[in-house]
Amino acid sequence: MHKTINKSERYKRQIVLPEIGEAGQARINAASVLVIGAGGLGCPVLLYLAAAGVGHIGIVDFDSVDETNLQRQILFNINDIGANKAQAAAAHLHVLNPDITIEAFSVALDNSNVEELFNRFDLVIDGTDNFATKFLINDAAVKTSTPFIYGSILGFDGQVSVFGVPDEPCYRCLFPESPKGHIPNCAEAGVIGAVAGMIGTVQAMEAIKMIAPHDSFQPLAGRLLTVDMHSMQTRVLTLSKNPDCPVCSKNKEDIILEHTSPMCSIIPEISVDQVQHKNDARLIDVRERDEWDVGHIDGADHIALSWLMAGNVPDIDKDQGIILYCQKGMRSLQAAQYLAGLGFSNLRNMTGGYEQWLGLGDV
Repeated sequence: MHKTINKSERYKRQIVLPEIGEAGQARINAASVLVIGAGGLGCPVLLYLAAAGVGHIGIVDFDSVDETNLQRQILFNINDIGANKAQAAAAHLHVLNPDITIEAFSVALDNSNVEELFNRFDLVIDGTDNFATKFLINDAAVKTSTPFIYGSILGFDGQVSVFGVPDEPCYRCLFPESPKGHIPNCAEAGVIGAVAGMIGTVQAMEAIKMIAPHDSFQPLAGRLLTVDMHSMQTRVLTLSKNPDCPVCSKNKEDIILEHTSPMCSIIPEISVDQVQHKNDARLIDVRERDEWDVGHIDGADHIALSWLMAGNVPDIDKDQGIILYCQKGMRSLQAAQYLAGLGFSNLRNMTGGYEQWLGLGDV
């Protein structure tokens, strides 16, 4: 037995907001959201959606709680170690809000179950940390017309966007294929729990905006929010649909759902020392204009990542040698992956970015 909840009282801090009101709260209570992954991103997402009163929440996670998870996966405690994450999360959320329906799916998401699961929910939230599953989520979202809220963290950097919305770009418009090189996960690269918490909270807010739309709300469909937690600098990049996208340019019935995706060629890394002695390649700075104006490498061209992601393909021979750099090396890797998907074949990413270049004392 649990205490009877008065919805008007429980949710009155939301209802009093003119952007939500009684009608918006009713939409939230009637909504169904599937969260893929009850990890660093999924835990804050689940807590805030359950607290807000989302009526039906599904949790997909086959993994078990590990002691190292407790540093950032705030739904769990030491008593959950060894338990399945989806089931442990559902138990804690039921205590938080016993008046909503919570389903635990203790399975790995794959091509055998993804379409059936997506068809049962209004919205999907991506809390995963690998390209293969993100591609599967995207492709199923496009095929089933189910929007999904993307989130990603690495070190102190985070990203959020909304994909799968009709007439807007999908995740494959941003990353047509998976990079073949090794991309470190949180266990290898490290992560501060608060970074995952901030990005997961933004994902939860995007879900509320999608569920209870208002004229003042601008969901991140067609836009990519990037956050650098070192400086708390945020940017919103405009994305454009790729007319040759391997997924959203197809008819839905022609989309094949695969658990693993074709790999493209690896993006080689090049050190700042090697760049100094490399005269046969075009050096491109993908930072934004304000960063470029503060300082840049002499002889470099400026093609901002936001301009590139808006669909502006540079007029460069696709076989020409290109070296890309940004502040630390992450955005330039993203730009290289995007260009590789467009057919550019001779790309390298400068390790450590402009900060590493400055460290050599050459600028």
